[in-house]
Amino acid sequence: MPSSEGYHYLGESAMEAMIKAVADKTGIDPAMVAKVVPSVLEFIKDKLPDSLAGQLDGLLDGDSGGGDIADTLKKGLGGLLGG
Repeated sequence: MPSSEGYHYLGESAMEAMIKAVADKTGIDPAMVAKVVPSVLEFIKDKLPDSLAGQLDGLLDGDSGGGDIADTLKKGLGGLLGG
């Protein structure tokens, strides 16, 4: 399995990968992170333009076309996770 540095876990959803990445970076229990991440994502989506929020939803739902938005969000939000 690739390391958490790549934020990609083979066979897992984007949400599962995000939970693991946050847990790895912060040391917070994955079960606690899983409770918080949906609220954080809603907060972020509320701040994004509708078109980007829709792309974020697509990425989290497993839409394979979300690669560009995934890269953009990783770069733009990396500082929030200490990256």
